[in-house]
Amino acid sequence: MTKHLADQHRTRGSARLREYLRQERSEMPHRSTLTLQARPKERDQQDHKAAQYLRIARGAEA
Repeated sequence: MTKHLADQHRTRGSARLREYLRQERSEMPHRSTLTLQARPKERDQQDHKAAQYLRIARGAEA
């Protein structure tokens, strides 16, 4: 005669925790996304000048 289901030892404790942590981590933003969001919002003066030169070269008027 086999044991009842309730009489079995529980061996899933760590697997359950691991699955919970996997789901929690998947909902969090990735580290690279956070790095991109933390970049300075200002442009360097050189980048701004290059953009202006390209705008003039294309023939756009101010």
